[in-house]
Amino acid sequence: MNKHLIAPSVLAADFGNLQRDLEMINQSDADWFHIDIMDGVFVPNISFGMPVLKEIKRHASKTLDVHLMIVNPDQYIEKFAELGADILTVHYEACTHLHRTIQAIKAAGMKAGVALNPHTNIDTLKDTIKDIDLVCLMSVNPGFGGQSFIENTYNKVKDLKSLIVSKSSDCKIEIDGGVTNQNAEKLVNCGADVLVAGSYVFKSKKPLETISKLKSLNF
Repeated sequence: MNKHLIAPSVLAADFGNLQRDLEMINQSDADWFHIDIMDGVFVPNISFGMPVLKEIKRHASKTLDVHLMIVNPDQYIEKFAELGADILTVHYEACTHLHRTIQAIKAAGMKAGVALNPHTNIDTLKDTIKDIDLVCLMSVNPGFGGQSFIENTYNKVKDLKSLIVSKSSDCKIEIDGGVTNQNAEKLVNCGADVLVAGSYVFKSKKPLETISKLKSLNF
């Protein structure tokens, strides 16, 4: 039985047919909805905000994995809890007081995730890893979909897995960016628990089959 989870990235969905694409994910073998919130400041792109997330929640029947690529994430924690986020991931690089932010996310009833940009070292999390539910390793530079996978990610997954084991943490490892049939199996073998896939799923001619293959790693 494959233990890894698949989280299609809604950023790559067809926004003219969003309900259709959300229902496709509901019916698929996917486990979570991955939702990128971008503010045009922390990353050079603006995605969608509260009203769209509210609509996604209305149609989605699976876990909402919300990834904040924004400055000052602390001021919105309560709001995202109200909107129905199950997991709230903030960027290490955007948090001055990371431990406090993690505690605030948990106090609001959500699981706490921390994302690391490609240049950020795993060691920055050694003091907080026991408090974190999910670490999202960016395997592309954040801000845009459809980018090429950064090969150094495999080493980061292994290093992060070692840290999690050494600290007896229950933290999951999520990979976000450029996930395809070319790297999914190797990522899982290195220790990844959750694979985020955007363009690879939504630009597929048979997205249900694509998700199923990512889940089974049977390409």
